Amino acid sequence: MSDKQPATQPGGATGSAIAHFPRPRARYIEAMTDMSDSQITLPENPNGWAAFRPGWVWLVGAGPGDPGLLTLNALNALRQADVIVYDALVNPAVLDWARPGAERIFAGKRGGKPSPTQRDISLRLISEAQAGKRVLRLKGGDPFVFGRGGEEAQTLVQNDVPIRIVPGITAGIGGLAYAGIPVTHRDVNQAVTFVTGHDQTGGPTAINWRALAAGSQTLVLYMAMKHIRAITAELLAGGRKAEEPVAVVISASTEAQEVLETTLGACADDVERAGLTPPAIFCIGRNVLLREALDWRGAQ
Repeated sequence: MSDKQPATQPGGATGSAIAHFPRPRARYIEAMTDMSDSQITLPENPNGWAAFRPGWVWLVGAGPGDPGLLTLNALNALRQADVIVYDALVNPAVLDWARPGAERIFAGKRGGKPSPTQRDISLRLISEAQAGKRVLRLKGGDPFVFGRGGEEAQTLVQNDVPIRIVPGITAGIGGLAYAGIPVTHRDVNQAVTFVTGHDQTGGPTAINWRALAAGSQTLVLYMAMKHIRAITAELLAGGRKAEEPVAVVISASTEAQEVLETTLGACADDVERAGLTPPAIFCIGRNVLLREALDWRGAQ
């Protein structure tokens, strides 16, 4: 049974569709996140689990949204941390697995909304670590993939704060997998490029989009919603076809996930018409066509 709802392209053609999260999956999420603290335990590790020492900062990826995508190393960090400084994209259910009594500090940065500066966040991490606390910096996705984890790690090291990095599943891979889109498939592409939709100035101008259009079979865009019209125009000017498949995955891997299937030429208009808002991942390329057969969540 399909849950796709057609969206009309300019001129009245129906070529895009939004798929919503099916109900059975939502019930699974609810059941999973209701598990008691005693039910989420670390298995035995023959090498032993790393000890979270006082005065250290661990930069940890929480994955794209589904709490089940959290790594065991991340769970180990949650079970030991004294302070958890977390981002807006971290699923609140993940925080429920923290050590009882751990302090939770919200440090979310959402475009266009009041939020702490990067300097404020880094200084807070340093202050908490220098006070002898075990500080967990929890980030959505992977901290080193468009998550400013590298910047924070540099600042911590420059201030003699010891660090540990715990990678997470990035939305550009795991989020697309939850939409039934493999980022690589040998019948479709031999290269994939991960790109941010804005640079330090807040715009997309630092990237040579026309060169990317010619140089990569599949493009995966992070944080591109605000500038998607300008980005698609540059890609088209660089030689990409207007009919090239595009998928826009909203709130990837969560119960609120939505997927808009469209084309490069119609993408900006379809996104605007559908009223989609971040967080979003854009996938541009023939990989999107594989979703018709591989949309495992929609088939539930």
